[in-house]
Amino acid sequence: MSILIKNGNIVTASENFIGDLFIEGETISAIGKNLKYEADEIIDASGKLIFPGGIDPHVHLEMPFMGTFSSDTYETGTRAALFGGTTMVIDFILQTQGKSLRNALNEWKGRSDGNAVGDYSFHMAVTDYNENVKPEIKEMIEEGITSFKTFMAYKGALMVDDRQMIGLMEEVKKQGGLINVHATNGDMIDYLVQKNKNEGNCAPIYHYLSQPEVTEAEASERFVDMTNYTGCPGYIVHLTCEGALNAVRNATKRNQHVFVETCIQYLILDASLYEQDFEGAKWVMSPPLREKKDQETLWAGINQGLVNVVATDHCPFFWEQKLMGIDDFSKIPNGHPAVENRMELLYSEGVDKGRITLSKFVEVACTNPAKIFGMYPKKGTISIGSDADLVIFDPKEKHTLSVKTHHMNVDYSGYEGWEITGKVKTVFLRGKKAIDNNECHIEKGYGQFIKRNKVSDKI
Repeated sequence: MSILIKNGNIVTASENFIGDLFIEGETISAIGKNLKYEADEIIDASGKLIFPGGIDPHVHLEMPFMGTFSSDTYETGTRAALFGGTTMVIDFILQTQGKSLRNALNEWKGRSDGNAVGDYSFHMAVTDYNENVKPEIKEMIEEGITSFKTFMAYKGALMVDDRQMIGLMEEVKKQGGLINVHATNGDMIDYLVQKNKNEGNCAPIYHYLSQPEVTEAEASERFVDMTNYTGCPGYIVHLTCEGALNAVRNATKRNQHVFVETCIQYLILDASLYEQDFEGAKWVMSPPLREKKDQETLWAGINQGLVNVVATDHCPFFWEQKLMGIDDFSKIPNGHPAVENRMELLYSEGVDKGRITLSKFVEVACTNPAKIFGMYPKKGTISIGSDADLVIFDPKEKHTLSVKTHHMNVDYSGYEGWEITGKVKTVFLRGKKAIDNNECHIEKGYGQFIKRNKVSDKI
């Protein structure tokens, strides 16, 4: 199957020009102006943007958490991602304490194999690092899982201590991997949660008040210092606030680079949403939404090159699941649906409102995730030989986000009624038309596991 896309505004992290693309099979074969190839299908993209398929490196599909499971499966979650212009996601495997990494991998593969519509890969969350687990780091990297997550929070469940963190960092560095971290101070949060509950403060806003900015700033500083000591490449997931970003900014004074990811919700939503009685449970996530001053810091951080990736931490739960915490904020499953909305929101709030350039948009939503996590230039860019993961995007079409029209498997929207400018029109995944005219044209099982290469601490 061959496809010729003509007259589109082609955008990459470094280029922006009007041209044509020729796709043969699963990859891009030619890029230029007025290409004369014979093709099975010709698409006129005049007036449209063409950019690489988005990569969301932070999702949780069918994740067991707080006595339930996140509601998007590999089928529904990757399909919804495609509708929003994201052609690949990276999910998190969670090691069960006392068990092996291999056991966790097998459990997640049981959910993903043959079920994904879009492409995917895995991070491995290490929750119990010890001498038995140590040799598995090399095994996982050989499997193409080259990034390892640690939690500095969720005490008693996922949290590791600094001793385990240092040991893991040393082994991951030795084997050519990267450490991802959820950087918040678990002990301090645990204390504040219990203190609020003891005082009868159980509404959703106390989820936010139990995780003040200092809990994230302190843990980020500690993580930055540990990666500096060990020399292990480090990546802070879902960074939300000025204090945490200042820890990264300070590290640049000693010529240290730490990768930083924020999420779309932290750029455009704020903690005032928690004041809505129990409705605030819709936005209970960890870290919580912050203040408007933090939004300004994060947008600036993107333009300064300190914030490298905009992801989602997509972890949806039905409203009935959220109601598990109706009388106790600490029992509200943490998570928020966003994988389908990320690209359009980032364009509308970022590019259309003049906060970032088109190339910066592609950089943080597509290219940097591919580079950081060992998939570039197969993924994340438009170049000859790259996978034909492409989005044709109307930059002028206005529409409204709603649970009535989204494809995520959840019965509310975190952005209900949000009017945005810019609409995903057509999506190609490895040369195949996946989304067109708001319909999905590929079946579950088309999505492939993407084996990733060893990582670099540079982009």
